[in-house]
Amino acid sequence: MKTILEVKNLTMNFGGLCALDRIDLDISEREIVALIGPNGAGKTTFFNCITGIFPPTEGEMFISPPGKQRKSIKGLKPNQVTENGLARTFQNIRLFQNMTVLENVMIGRHCRMSSGIAGAVLRNRATVEEEEAVVEESYIILQKIGLSEYVNEFAKNLPYGAQRRLEIARALATEPFLLLLDEPAAGMNLRETKELDELIVRIRDSEGVSILLIEHDMKLVMSLSDRIFVVDYGKKIAQGKPEEIQKNPVVIKAYLGEDFDA
Repeated sequence: MKTILEVKNLTMNFGGLCALDRIDLDISEREIVALIGPNGAGKTTFFNCITGIFPPTEGEMFISPPGKQRKSIKGLKPNQVTENGLARTFQNIRLFQNMTVLENVMIGRHCRMSSGIAGAVLRNRATVEEEEAVVEESYIILQKIGLSEYVNEFAKNLPYGAQRRLEIARALATEPFLLLLDEPAAGMNLRETKELDELIVRIRDSEGVSILLIEHDMKLVMSLSDRIFVVDYGKKIAQGKPEEIQKNPVVIKAYLGEDFDA
């Protein structure tokens, strides 16, 4: 399968602290990859580097979007990374709480709109038609994610699990080829986690979107992932298929624990 993300020797220093130490990672088309490790291992820093929030100290980051040429995303701003097909969610929910569910998804469509300030002021036909299309497209996304019943509800009034799914819906509205999920199951109960598992697989299978997720729920990780990368103290200590990772003595010692049972 075609490699769509290739990260080489990614290093991130904060003063005298090395948060990432020459990390290599790759993701292929229609693949679900997990990045795991103890708290403070550098997982979210990795996300922040490849999405343009932090400029890495060293290393290279390349994307190969479907049907497009390979290109570097090093040095791009977060909005430019999004425009190039990477979208993410965050550990802490970052919805527009006093906007409706539909409006939250519509905001995600903004980077794919062509109307400028002049169109918004003059309200020409092209602008009106584009806005109508955004409403329709956003509602379709909510249907796919299972949130259409909340379309006109304020985001702050949604159940916790539904808020998590709304973040994913907003990310999908940017039309990514790679979706980065930062602890999507955090705070979810067993039913919500099961629904999340099914949703992630559905996004991969029906939308053709590759997934990179950070997650501490090991049962979810082991059931979902095609491959797993493990980091500890900013270093990659292992990579492989789930059955390989759960038997890896280095990973067991550093993170999973002797009594881990997937």
